[in-house]
Amino acid sequence: MRVTRTTWRSGAAVALLALLTVPAVALAAASHAPGGPAGESAGEPPSHEGDPSSATDRVAAFYGAYVDARTGTPDTALSDALRRHFLTEEFRERLTSWDLQHGVDGVFRAQNTPRAWRVTYDNSGAGHTWTRIRLTWGDAKKPTYTYLSVQSDLSTGLISDIKETGAPGEG
Repeated sequence: MRVTRTTWRSGAAVALLALLTVPAVALAAASHAPGGPAGESAGEPPSHEGDPSSATDRVAAFYGAYVDARTGTPDTALSDALRRHFLTEEFRERLTSWDLQHGVDGVFRAQNTPRAWRVTYDNSGAGHTWTRIRLTWGDAKKPTYTYLSVQSDLSTGLISDIKETGAPGEG
């Protein structure tokens, strides 16, 4: 019996989703500067922590895995599985329509994949929490940034909306 590439990738997607739900998920400290989190000495390796009950940490885990799935040769099975795991059903439907209408990936609000991302807590209220996403484009010498506001439902921890925003301090 021959294992196809699709079967292998689907298995890898399931394994990745399982790892993302384990409390030891370590993607939450994505908001650190390129040299490492503030307060770390130059000789220490960067550390990452996460809490699966934190909406901000879940958004960080989603963006980290989604960027990986879309980098290089995009793995659409994995990116679709990540959308199913981290987004509300109602938002997935709206996002799919948005993707088709605009011809770009609605998670990034762009046709390309960013080279880096940063997730920062922004606000909470009325059963939701918002995180600010900074996506980094271009090379390290001349980076450009776009900003998104991601809404998560506090009751489920699932992402329920993504909107483009201006840079911090704009507006």
